[in-house]
Amino acid sequence: MASAPSSPPAPAGHVAGQREPVEVVPPRRSPARRLAVLQAAAEAFAHAGYAATSMDEIAATAKITKLIVYRHFPSKESLYRAVLEQVFERQVELFLANIAQGLEAEGSTRALLEVAREWPDGFRLLWRHAAREPQFGEYALSLRDVAVNAAREVVTPLVAPELAEWAAQTLFDQLVDAVLDWLEHGTAAHDSSFVLLETAALRATVAAWATASATRRA
Repeated sequence: MASAPSSPPAPAGHVAGQREPVEVVPPRRSPARRLAVLQAAAEAFAHAGYAATSMDEIAATAKITKLIVYRHFPSKESLYRAVLEQVFERQVELFLANIAQGLEAEGSTRALLEVAREWPDGFRLLWRHAAREPQFGEYALSLRDVAVNAAREVVTPLVAPELAEWAAQTLFDQLVDAVLDWLEHGTAAHDSSFVLLETAALRATVAAWATASATRRA
C-alpha cells in the first residue's frame, strides 16, 4: 500500500498550527477620484466656509461615500489645506509655463485666469476666503507672499525703496481682484479680451509708477 504523500516542510520560524501571515494590501487611491474630492471640497468650503462644512457634505457633493473621502484625506483640515495647495501649485505651473514663452505680464494674467477657470471655487478659496479662516490664515498669507515675489521683482527697480512693498502688494491685488471679478461678471467666450485689457492695465500701472518715481527723484 502506497504511503500518503508527506506535507512540505514548514518554513523556518513557523510554529505548527499557526496560520500563515496575510499580506495586507492598502486600498488603491485613484488620482482622478482624489481630484474629484478636491473639487467637491473646494465648492463646499467656498460656499459655506470651513467650520460649517462637514465631511458628509463633501462626500455628498462628490457623490461618493465618506469612507472614500477619508481614504484620501485623514481630516477636514488636511483636505482644506490640500485644496489650497492644489490651486497654488497649478497656478505656479501655469505661470512658469507662460513666462518660459516670454509672455511676462500677459503670462501672469493668463496663468491666473486659466487656474481660475479650472478651479473657480478653489481660486476663490485661496485668494478670498482662506486668509479669514483662523486655522489657515497664516498659511494662506505665506502662499500669497510667494506669489507676490513676482510683483516685487517687477516694481523694486522702478520705485523708491519705501514704496516697493506697497507697489508689489498693490500690483498683485490688482491682478487677483481683476480675475475674481471676471469670474463673477465675465464669460469664457471673452477670456482673450480680458487677458488683453488686464495686461494693458498692469503695464500702464507699472509705467505710471516708474514715470512718477523718476520725476520724484529728479
